[in-house]
Amino acid sequence: MDKLSKVSTALTEQQFSDRLEACKEKLYRFAFSYVKNEQEALEIISEASYKGFLSYEKVKSPDYFETWMTRIVINCSLDHIRRKKKYTYMEDSAIPFAAEESSMGLEEQWDLYEALDHLHSEDRAFIVLKFFQDQRFKDMAEVLSLPESTVKTRFYKILNKLKKHLTKEEVDFT
Repeated sequence: MDKLSKVSTALTEQQFSDRLEACKEKLYRFAFSYVKNEQEALEIISEASYKGFLSYEKVKSPDYFETWMTRIVINCSLDHIRRKKKYTYMEDSAIPFAAEESSMGLEEQWDLYEALDHLHSEDRAFIVLKFFQDQRFKDMAEVLSLPESTVKTRFYKILNKLKKHLTKEEVDFT
């Protein structure tokens, strides 16, 4: 009986494909926020999709598919950054992509992305999940595999670091 219930909740190949298709843009934006390069972000998504396909049957609940894939994308992004020794490439196509997401001016967006670059990649995940992915602390805790209280504490510490960095830069330019 227990095996039967596990089989009924497992994803099929078609369900995996459909769910991946539904969240591919969100996963791409997440990868792009780490590497800031279209081709590298696509490479990360490709690697994450492959890894997800190899183990999609291990998803405990299909309801958490997007959270599970987001975690795979985070890990693939961090692996990619480690392999590339954190080279940052700037493309012309990055400017319109960033401009579509926000009503901030271009200079403010560059300041924000530069400030994000100064954070550790693990810390950047907190900011990206909260502000770029609009995730609640509970969802962030699931993705990051941490208790919710730890997520809140670390998020606010990281946010303070980010604010200090941004205000320091404003003072330096005036």
